[in-house]
Amino acid sequence: MSVPPSLSEGSVHASCVAWSGAGVLISGPSGSGKSELALRLMDAGFDLVADDRVLLDGAVASAPARLAGLIEVRGVGILRTPFVTKVPVSLRVCLGQGQPRLPEACRDPWTGAVMLSLEPGFPGTVARIRAALKACCGSYEWVAGAGENVEEM
Repeated sequence: MSVPPSLSEGSVHASCVAWSGAGVLISGPSGSGKSELALRLMDAGFDLVADDRVLLDGAVASAPARLAGLIEVRGVGILRTPFVTKVPVSLRVCLGQGQPRLPEACRDPWTGAVMLSLEPGFPGTVARIRAALKACCGSYEWVAGAGENVEEM
């Protein structure tokens, strides 16, 4: 899996949503489905943090002021929605890189969060993200896979 160089502060081409104070950073190439996946997660109860551009200050994500609360919905338009102003990133989902059945433990060089490679249109993607986020936050326990040995990483 290719990862970008470490980034402690700046703007990245990504989307971000939050669940109970934990952020999910969604990255991938243009057209890979970042906004679509963010919208599906919002439909499942997640809150928007940012769409298209995400500001990172260490592991804390926020939206650029001019994009705050906006999400592009293909075929519908650009909509203004409620949003979370800042959230610590607990999970990064990388789109367009394939989806291994049992991924190796991996940390995001941008935020230090657990990193997954998923396909946005694959059945169950929203449930997989919610399960991974619960494991990142301690509701579930990692036994094997992307967050295995989280405390040791």
